[in-house]
Amino acid sequence: MNLLLISNSTNPGEPYLDYPKNDIASFLGTIPVKAVFIPYAGVTVTWDDYEKKVKTRFNEVGHDIVSIHHFANSVEAIEKAEAIIVGGGNTWQLLRLVRQNGLIAPIRKKVLAGTKYIGWSAGSNLACPTIKTTNDMPIADPMGFDALNLIPFQINPHYLDKNPEGHGGETREERILEFLEVNRETTVAGLREGCLFQVKDNQLSFKGQKTLRVFQYGKTPFEVAPVEDFNFLLKK
Repeated sequence: MNLLLISNSTNPGEPYLDYPKNDIASFLGTIPVKAVFIPYAGVTVTWDDYEKKVKTRFNEVGHDIVSIHHFANSVEAIEKAEAIIVGGGNTWQLLRLVRQNGLIAPIRKKVLAGTKYIGWSAGSNLACPTIKTTNDMPIADPMGFDALNLIPFQINPHYLDKNPEGHGGETREERILEFLEVNRETTVAGLREGCLFQVKDNQLSFKGQKTLRVFQYGKTPFEVAPVEDFNFLLKK
């Protein structure tokens, strides 16, 4: 498999997809790729506008995308895709529409066969076994929580260590510990903003200026620095 799983699309004060654009370019390679883009997580933006925004950044680094909503047959579009790109937004809506369009099995089959997959935020959630560690409000019924199951651990994108000042609800860590209480065999990776995973040939690497926070049932959450070995996350 070849996966690029990004926590967030945009860092504060930067243009959309600016900070990971060179990682995207390197991941896709030097030969121009025209990828199929899945905009389904976009709820407050039209799919045409979402496509245009992503296309601009991909064109900047020598690649291109076309949104899946332009194809008459979405399954065939995935089967013929040079690469698959899944954007962020609402994870519940994303999974609902991916499932409604019959794309779970075709995407999984295509990626397991070697087609490159890039996701950010909700698109990274989709690569996990389930979407149970998304931060998003459940605005739509996804007809089941099971996702693509491309990696054996869960990602919590946009991971924050503390709540904003004045907020009295549970911290992100507390919510993940609740998840582990009823999903004890699952590892959760708290992927802070500006960080990403890459999976290539059963090897997992990590890039970012921040550490990764790892949660496992019965253990104190711990930090893993970018220079350390992350392959333990791939062990089932």
